[in-house]
Amino acid sequence: MCSFDKTLIIIPTFNEIDNIERMITTLFKMHKGVSLLIIEDGSPDGTADVVKRLQQDHLNNLHMIQRTGKLGLGTAYVTGFKWALDRDYEFVFEMDCDFSHDPAQVPELLKAAQENDLVIGSRYIDGIRIINWPFRRLLLSYLASIYSRFVTGIPVFDTTGGFKCFTRKALQSLNLDNILSTGYIFQLELNYKIWASGQKVKEVPITFYERRDGESKMAGGIIFEALFAVLRLRVLKTFGLLLK
Repeated sequence: MCSFDKTLIIIPTFNEIDNIERMITTLFKMHKGVSLLIIEDGSPDGTADVVKRLQQDHLNNLHMIQRTGKLGLGTAYVTGFKWALDRDYEFVFEMDCDFSHDPAQVPELLKAAQENDLVIGSRYIDGIRIINWPFRRLLLSYLASIYSRFVTGIPVFDTTGGFKCFTRKALQSLNLDNILSTGYIFQLELNYKIWASGQKVKEVPITFYERRDGESKMAGGIIFEALFAVLRLRVLKTFGLLLK
């Protein structure tokens, strides 16, 4: 059993009033000693108020950074990574608030992180493990991962999954002030840079559930962003500029 004392889970939120309390209480109940950092992007629905109320019961383990608007997934995680590196956390998770990532699977990723630098909760290793997605969305996501793997050469089946565990070493290897992507391709960029730097990347099979409560944050233009962003990453690596 891995200890959670030096583990931080970063959860970006925007209008997650339907999920935030249940997610926080579930994680604390399941994983004693874990710390949570909520990156709250100015939700008008009162998400921040719920977190502030719960902080009274979790003074040392529940933290929140409030931002003034919806500034993007990538910048939320970069903010969280920098916060974690300023403290003594050894393992840092990315995780969604909407229960698409199962809190019960956190220990599986943490266990793998004892011997790897980046652990990815993979929807596409050992079969496709996605519940309740429309076929069109599933097909687009799967083809996007194939395309990303083909262009970049990274040996990862789920290149854009958002359930991950980074070691402190992996985060320290990244130039967090030079992250190019802000949307969902941000996930591939981090994977690619850590892999290209020679660190160990491992996929652990997870089951991904479509959100049951709240609204999806998936925006339209993501496919076009991904097509060009993947090519840009490969070009940067080719010319030795990826890790600058």
